[in-house]
Amino acid sequence: MRLRDIAHSRAGDKGNTSNLSLIAFDPDDYALLERSVTAERVKAHFAGIVNGDVQRYLLPQLGAMNFVMRQALGGGVTRSLALDAHGKCLSSVLLEMEIPDR
Repeated sequence: MRLRDIAHSRAGDKGNTSNLSLIAFDPDDYALLERSVTAERVKAHFAGIVNGDVQRYLLPQLGAMNFVMRQALGGGVTRSLALDAHGKCLSSVLLEMEIPDR
């Protein structure tokens, strides 16, 4: 299944850093997200886009997690020559990640 089947995402960016949140629609699915969506998997999912480190912050009380991806925006939103490769677009890319079924 894809992440978009059980979660939604919000995004932000500052300089060359993208910040993506992943929020379970149903709190019962949070454990699956925690097991399946690691910083390493997110970095691999964004290979060729994210050139820096990826940090994951868990927010179990919200059924959410936050990913901070450095060197992810082609030098920064105002410097990048990429079209639409900023936070909001990257949150949609994250939701395409495949994870095991419940």
